[in-house]
Amino acid sequence: MKEQNALVRVNLPDVTDYTTSLVEQLTTALNVPRDILATDQDINQAWRELPAVLNKIPAHLRDPILARMCVAASVGLLDSAINYAWNAAMIELRNKVRSFGINVVPQITGKDFDEKILLDLQDSELLTLCLSLNLITEEGYFMLDQSRDVRNNFSAAHPTIGAVDGLEFLNFLNRCAKFALNNLQNPQGVDISAFISAIKGNRFDQMQLSEWVRRLRETHDAQRELLIGNLHGIYCDPQVGEVARLNALDVASSFAGDLTNKSKLGLISRHSEYNAAGKRDRFIASQEFFTKLGLLALLTEVERHNIVVGACNRLMGVHQAWDNFHNEPPFAERLHELSTQIEVPETAKEEFVNSVATCLVGSAYGTSRGAEGYYDEMVRRFSPKEVEILFGLLDKKTTLNYRVSNFPRCRRQLRSLMGLIDEKTVPVRQKAIYQRWLS
Repeated sequence: MKEQNALVRVNLPDVTDYTTSLVEQLTTALNVPRDILATDQDINQAWRELPAVLNKIPAHLRDPILARMCVAASVGLLDSAINYAWNAAMIELRNKVRSFGINVVPQITGKDFDEKILLDLQDSELLTLCLSLNLITEEGYFMLDQSRDVRNNFSAAHPTIGAVDGLEFLNFLNRCAKFALNNLQNPQGVDISAFISAIKGNRFDQMQLSEWVRRLRETHDAQRELLIGNLHGIYCDPQVGEVARLNALDVASSFAGDLTNKSKLGLISRHSEYNAAGKRDRFIASQEFFTKLGLLALLTEVERHNIVVGACNRLMGVHQAWDNFHNEPPFAERLHELSTQIEVPETAKEEFVNSVATCLVGSAYGTSRGAEGYYDEMVRRFSPKEVEILFGLLDKKTTLNYRVSNFPRCRRQLRSLMGLIDEKTVPVRQKAIYQRWLS
């Protein structure tokens, strides 16, 4: 649109010499004072600066109403010019509401709404509605609301209490151009009922997913925040089928990296309510939702501890059970996923290091090949504190110590584990032990 405007720039003809002379002749012929209209200086100033303001308005919005405004300004009818500018702004705001979606407005406001109601809205009500739909910013609302007062008291629409000069007219038009007659705030509303129905329908293919993600991106922040909250609620609802949960997760995941603070606070609040109300199934599902979206850092230290320790315990349980070589990989992947999202809490580090090292060293019969890659990655990222804990575990009565002490294969595996650790990460007092294992 910027390129289009650059090709269709306004260059008004120089008519002020003619129009100011015409104003003088008309007022003389009608035997009325010349000062009932703008002065020649104000006409010239308004006409000279008018193209710069008009060029801020997209070419397709420079309609006949703005043409009448220009004619009125050229002959000093600045009160009429103000009224034309205001009418153009209000028409465009109504068009923005239509583009947003008249059927969507009641879902946002909670009130009945249709075309007739839109047309019957007073200007102040229209501005309030546009603010609630994010069609104008708070700054835009403030500026346009002030302009509404100017229009009501200084334009030809009502008996005036005074007159505006050229600069005041230009300032009025500039506000209309900047905050109403523009392409900056044009979100389209999402039909919430249709969205929820689609989520609970068939499994999304890539095209359908992309379309709903696009619609959510193009709506305003407030509605997007509401819908992200709805997706969280759907995912955590034990009565909802797996297809709906996966659809909800896919859409929400597309926004995980750019959630607003308000969205994050809403998710945390609902998550905390599940816990406070004792809704255990929803609470656990909510933890999964945070994990899948990479948002574990938003949870409390206690929760992060419980999540990591729980994953460690489940991994160790599977590791020590029958057929662990085949069953271990998904549990190792889960722990790896957690450890890449957040720093393992201090209180959970020993459980974490013990689980990873024990499973990687394996038993006398081997290590789960499907899980080994995850263990290698976690060991490579061991912090100095975690390396220190590893050496401490080798001095305690642990499964890890027992296996290393009794099975040559486990000793060889531990030597390989040590090779994954960067020497710079090893605490000074354990350097010698580290070197002995490597050699």
